[in-house]
Amino acid sequence: MTWLRQILFRVASLFRRRNLEADMAEEMRQHLEIRIQERIDAGLSPREARSAAQREFGNIAQIQEQSRDERHFLWLEQFVQDLRQGMRALGRNRGFSAVIVLTLAFGIGANTAIFSVVQGVLLRPLPFAHPEQLVIIQDDLPGVGARDAGLSEPEWQDLQRSGIFEYVSPTWYDDNNVTGGSRPSRVSLLMVAPNYFSLLGVTPQLGRTFNPEDHSPGITAELVISDGLWKREFGGRPDILGKSLRMDTDLYRVVGVMPAGYHDPGRTRRDRNIEVWASSSFYGAPLADHPLRNRRNLPTAIARLKPGLSVATAQSQVDALVASLQKQFPGDYPRQSAWTVRLVPLQEGVTGNVRQSLFLLLGAVGLVLLIGCVNVANLMLARASSRSREMSIRQALGAGRTRLLRQLLTESLLLSLLGGVAGVALLAFLRDFLLRLVPEELPQLNEISIDWGVLLFALGVSLIAGAIFGLAPALQAGRLDLVHMLKREGRGSSASREQVRTRRILVVIELALSLVLMIAASLLVRSFWDLLHAPLGYDPDRVMTIRTRLPFPNDPTTDAYATVAQQAPFFREILRRSRTLPGVEAAAVGDFGAIPLGHDRTNQNPPLPVILEDRVSEGGDAPLVDQSIVTPEYFSLMGMKLLRGRWFTDFDNDHAPGVAVINEAMARAFWPGENALGKRLKLSRKATDWATVVGIVADARTESIEDPGIPQAYVSLYQMVAHHLAIFLRGDLDPGSLPDALRDQVQAVDATLPVFGAQLLDETVSASLTARRFSMGMVALFALTALFVAGLGIYGVISFVVGERTHEFGIRVALGAQPGDITWMILRQGLDLALAGTAVGLVGALLVSNLFAGFLFGVKPTDPLTLAGVAIVLVGVALGACYIPARRARSTDPIVALRAG
Repeated sequence: MTWLRQILFRVASLFRRRNLEADMAEEMRQHLEIRIQERIDAGLSPREARSAAQREFGNIAQIQEQSRDERHFLWLEQFVQDLRQGMRALGRNRGFSAVIVLTLAFGIGANTAIFSVVQGVLLRPLPFAHPEQLVIIQDDLPGVGARDAGLSEPEWQDLQRSGIFEYVSPTWYDDNNVTGGSRPSRVSLLMVAPNYFSLLGVTPQLGRTFNPEDHSPGITAELVISDGLWKREFGGRPDILGKSLRMDTDLYRVVGVMPAGYHDPGRTRRDRNIEVWASSSFYGAPLADHPLRNRRNLPTAIARLKPGLSVATAQSQVDALVASLQKQFPGDYPRQSAWTVRLVPLQEGVTGNVRQSLFLLLGAVGLVLLIGCVNVANLMLARASSRSREMSIRQALGAGRTRLLRQLLTESLLLSLLGGVAGVALLAFLRDFLLRLVPEELPQLNEISIDWGVLLFALGVSLIAGAIFGLAPALQAGRLDLVHMLKREGRGSSASREQVRTRRILVVIELALSLVLMIAASLLVRSFWDLLHAPLGYDPDRVMTIRTRLPFPNDPTTDAYATVAQQAPFFREILRRSRTLPGVEAAAVGDFGAIPLGHDRTNQNPPLPVILEDRVSEGGDAPLVDQSIVTPEYFSLMGMKLLRGRWFTDFDNDHAPGVAVINEAMARAFWPGENALGKRLKLSRKATDWATVVGIVADARTESIEDPGIPQAYVSLYQMVAHHLAIFLRGDLDPGSLPDALRDQVQAVDATLPVFGAQLLDETVSASLTARRFSMGMVALFALTALFVAGLGIYGVISFVVGERTHEFGIRVALGAQPGDITWMILRQGLDLALAGTAVGLVGALLVSNLFAGFLFGVKPTDPLTLAGVAIVLVGVALGACYIPARRARSTDPIVALRAG
């Protein structure tokens, strides 16, 4: 160990020499200033005086530079000393340090966890080349109440030729049938323009993508497949390129395989997990040879802006293009439709539906950390009062207030950094468990990870937390009354009046912040409860939906299900076979749009224009409604309520006049104050015959769990063609065996059809609440944590007060005070703090109420019942926390108390 002692001796000698040199430099600088002033007094100019002094003492710049270096080294030495002393101080109070570290570990870990989700979902750039150039193109028709109504093939061409975009590609999702294997299967297919992959700037791991210059009509006979499909269906064989794959009844050639882990940009898990890509120019068979300009059959489109063009500049140019097209084609763009085209950054479009929820969670968990910091500050103040004598002695021995302030802040930062390390370690340990709590529908879920950005966030939060809870005790230590503190006996120190006041203010702040978070959580819980128990307008209990899809070949002449007459026998046979399955009491068939809360309104079942017989000309833009195609059994199976008119019957077929059933919201919207029965309409521009409204059904939450009043129309499946089908079964169903049994029955009728997507309707309804359930659960958890921490905070303050006033209580008891008087005296102090915190918290909740108003259903953010109930709970918890030290105070032994004084 001799070598270690030598090293330490040399380091100490260097520190002493550095300090001596710093003192000499400071003394030389003072003498220099004196000599300069003497020469100025002798009549020299300031410049001449400084030059003469510099010649005598040397170059002042060198002296200043040397002194600056010495000061930096001295600061480093003092920092090391502060760090060493801080570690010793924490080591002497291990229990105290452990409580603070655990408190901070939870707060910092929770903040880091939520931030990792925010970063992965909202902040991380999309994994495409120059993602800031990617936008979603959305057509709006605000004049007829249509938003994101889709665009037509001519509009796509206009945008592509506008010079604003480098590439524009519509995207059209579809479930498709893959045949030729041991059994037919379903794959998710995305129909895109040939320039789609060039637009995204991605390349395959095998083969190639589509030729962006290919403008041939129809659908090209080439496919790009996902890595997952390649490995699942073809065993990852390298000779996959050029192999044929039969989709529906058409043969395609595989030309490329996308890399493992590649996901399409999309809001939902379905949109991201595409398995097959096909390309089309969106005209020619099976689509129209000359698409109409006002037939918006392309659900959505994405585009890449020209290099150097901002979204705002591009939007202004698109607005000019829209104005020009409206003048050029006034019949297709009537003024009353108010057609507009919006450019939405792709990042915002992908994450827009969860952005507010994640920021709400980040704000809630930030409040939890802030409450924890206030609580820790209270603990630090209590500890600082016990160290007052120590700080006074150090100050009397020459330590400056700045040095003491720095020492205490160093200890606080040490605690916060230890809490941050513990929080990140806890997050890493629980990562897989926490990810299972995150809804699977969250976009970019696979991007959530603990990376350098998350670690830097944890470091920043730790430093900020340390500064927040360490500042109050440090400032209090700098304002000690040195003479008063040194006159005290060495047994201990009590808190000053200013420290007590500061601690009470911190408790009020803590209670106020907790109240704000509790009010937000209570409102979210009430909203979720109301949604959970809101009348649906149908009965999902004991109902299962199972999906299938009829083939849709590229050559319409080969379509075995092209007409209603060809489809009807299939539907009737499926219904007959379904009713024979074990436990099935009723069966019906509908399209995907008939599945309540279980379909996508923007792709397979977009809202369709409704043409009223005497209201809107067929050349203009018509209002949009949601349409479902169902068999007559559907309404009774779902338990829907008929208000007026009748349901469909088996006689409403392709030989009978067209009929429709509408919901009450549609009747109110289009025939206010009139009887909608007998009115005629066309659902879509392809319809050749008018449909007569024969029934009006009560509003149901089929399109949105929040809003039952969305216009909805039902058409008979025996009068309109449908390819995306859902089979509805009601009864005492076995979810384990029934899907396989139904698959056998369907494939006994047509062996090429896949059967997939079996789900109980109860589960479908529950899944529609997943995002709300997650947000509500997290905020409620944070609120309960905040309430617990706030209870600990007020308990700590009152307990500390009781400890300091033990002598006083002993005197009061000796003079005849009753235990109830002592109890009330303590509880009143806690009640004052609780009422003050409640008042401040109510004001704060009212100020921020608009921030979470959009998350509420059926309750206002200023709901008086919620505000009053939460305030009562908070005051009750505060009084409960105060009762424990109050019991201790009332049982004070006056003899022991007087001796302690």
